[in-house]
Amino acid sequence: MKQDTNATKTPQLPASFAEPVADYLDYLRLQRGRSENTLRAYEVDLRTMGTFLHSTRQVSAPHHVDVEMLREWLASMHEAQISRTTIARRISSVKNFFAWALKHQLVAEDPALRLAAPKKERRLPHVLQPGQIDRLLADTGEHTGQDGAADDEAPQSPQQLAVHARDRVIAELLYASGLRISELVSLDVKDLDFSRRTLKVVGKGNKERMVPFGNPAQRVLTSWLLTHRAVLVDEEKAQGALLVGVRGGRLNVRQARDVISQALKSLGDTAASGPHALRHTVATHLLDGGADLRAVQEFLGHASLATTQLYTHVSVDRLRQSYRQAHPRA
Repeated sequence: MKQDTNATKTPQLPASFAEPVADYLDYLRLQRGRSENTLRAYEVDLRTMGTFLHSTRQVSAPHHVDVEMLREWLASMHEAQISRTTIARRISSVKNFFAWALKHQLVAEDPALRLAAPKKERRLPHVLQPGQIDRLLADTGEHTGQDGAADDEAPQSPQQLAVHARDRVIAELLYASGLRISELVSLDVKDLDFSRRTLKVVGKGNKERMVPFGNPAQRVLTSWLLTHRAVLVDEEKAQGALLVGVRGGRLNVRQARDVISQALKSLGDTAASGPHALRHTVATHLLDGGADLRAVQEFLGHASLATTQLYTHVSVDRLRQSYRQAHPRA
């Protein structure tokens, strides 16, 4: 399936369409507390829809849109072989926008009300086995250079040692606390409470939660903060950030993601890729260990219990596989 290569580009809209979209994004930012990543996704989705309708139907404002136009847009995305997940997200963005527009009397009726989104592709997440996690956490940073770049030689300079120590923190905290990668890089030093071994995390929708971490994570955090962070940090740029890059400022999502992606690739025996694999893994390991489903929901910061329940399917899937391999009458 083709990738949506234009997902990060922001198409241009006529002013009469762009202004309501900008007002809606302000509403999401100021009243709903949506993150900048969410706002960018909404903006691209709405501009993609608006520019398609403008180019094919000369539509220049939301009140000119009807359901048949939106269905043409939907058909064009299917023809372009855009993934069902992306299409479903775009339709959700458009539905939410027109519901807001109707409430604010920008349209006489909601043209997206009867627009049906395709069901998202259900893919069970790849989960690492405990032995793979042990190897991942032991090896992360061992053969990386600046900000996760591969390096044939072991770290020698203070800066290389600092990057190594920081990368260990990234891996340990992602598995210890099940954080989203955006939550991880947003952490400040003041968000750590070593006496209780907890993190103060601001998740989706600016919802705050307290998340525990264990002894191994505490050890790598202590080493990072006492010895290595000072080697890299420019406090004026970092503004209290826990994780910093080689230029001294706050580490960004892409850099942190690259660290974990490289570490997972180096394992050589898993299809898991990217930092979300560790979030999937810790959730599954908690449920396998007997943790309460609602406790895991709170731990992960899921708004809906249904999202957390996905990991029960992962656990059952693994149980079924073990049963087939081990039971004489399977």
